[in-house]
Amino acid sequence: MRPGLAGVLAALAVASACRSKPDAGDGETRSARGAAAPVEGAMCKEHGVLEAVCTKCNPKLVPVFQAKGDWCTDHAFPESFCPICHPERGGKPMAEVARDAAPADGTKIRFKRKDVAKLAGIETVKASPRPNASAITAPAKLVYDATKQAQVNARSPGVVRTLKVDVGARVKNRQALVVIDSPDVGADRARLAGTKSRVKLAEENLTRQKQLLSEGIAAQKSVSSAQQELDLAKSEHAALAASLSSLGAGGGGGGSYTLSAPLAGVVTERKVTLGKLVSAGEVLLEIVDTSSMWADVEVLENDLSGVAVGQGVTLTFDGLRDREITATIAHVAPAVDPHTRTARVRVSLPNPDGSLRANMYGRARIAAGESGTGVAVPLAALQRVKGVALVFVRIADAEYETRRVQTGASDTDYVEIVKGVRAGEEVVTTGAFLLKTETLKDSIGAGCCEVD
Repeated sequence: MRPGLAGVLAALAVASACRSKPDAGDGETRSARGAAAPVEGAMCKEHGVLEAVCTKCNPKLVPVFQAKGDWCTDHAFPESFCPICHPERGGKPMAEVARDAAPADGTKIRFKRKDVAKLAGIETVKASPRPNASAITAPAKLVYDATKQAQVNARSPGVVRTLKVDVGARVKNRQALVVIDSPDVGADRARLAGTKSRVKLAEENLTRQKQLLSEGIAAQKSVSSAQQELDLAKSEHAALAASLSSLGAGGGGGGSYTLSAPLAGVVTERKVTLGKLVSAGEVLLEIVDTSSMWADVEVLENDLSGVAVGQGVTLTFDGLRDREITATIAHVAPAVDPHTRTARVRVSLPNPDGSLRANMYGRARIAAGESGTGVAVPLAALQRVKGVALVFVRIADAEYETRRVQTGASDTDYVEIVKGVRAGEEVVTTGAFLLKTETLKDSIGAGCCEVD
């Protein structure tokens, strides 16, 4: 049976009915001070709990909570929302806490009979000590090294005549990839030939004018004009030659030009087929040098103070379960994502064998302090609810308690618990899912539920 707020609110209705008259036994209560009835949902500013169930201001509620077994003797508040024992609940009963759907830290599950846990097959093991270093864990994703990634695009509109590579092909730097027939290139080549003839004629004219000047037949003005015409013809020729060279059409004739690889690597994407009409700037191929990769690690805003360039990182990836990769942080983003409240931390990883592949997911462990001792529990003990990691700790023969934990490194059998469980405590392995299901059946009003 789960104690809720119905009985408390019923008692409050009786207490509120008597508020209009001071009671000699109330001492320094709100009714003795002539205060108005509490506003629904309002917080008691003096004691930091809901005004409607503040036992400091409403002493008549004390025996109600004590009778339900929901009482913190150390602080004289109901245990379920004692603001000192459970600051994360904000002074509200669990039924009022909507922060997330996961059971609160410290929620207790109590079996009415001691033999029920055995009959249910619940088994426990002791959390074992494990040497570790204070660390920050965060999700990681492999991406291409952007400094070794290139896109091959059409330089001039035309039709694809030859395609020399396909996806997966390894190419060398400056290797020919695509040949494109372009009318613009053909026109430029024709103009280039015309400017070459102009240069030759201008050179001959300049030579003749200089000869006539030496014989006193021509004027200096004619020589200057001939020199100017030659310079103009040479500049037009040079501009057209440079333009064709940049297109990959420096030599040969006709209207075709060749696109070559800007770096050595692997063709990872092809967006063109033979005979396709392409426009200038259209991306045709993507080439990536996979000899190194980047791991993008999303670090929570609250953990950024412990992260800096040069720190050591240990990475594990789902597709490489038996392999740990050690590296150092190369870059920390100067901004926090406004939606995820994380900052991207970049790690450069060598990839000589090509085993690291883009879009692989994993976890990063960033060393952030001196070595210490943590604990490890079997993977079967770890449960997750709405993204919250939980374990169940046995605190008595028939009583268990939820613990919200912070996890660290893991392997195929064990997971490190950075925070939430002490070495030697008994954690539930077999049957942990059953206990999780029990805590999620309804809201846990008093932070405890009894199981038949």
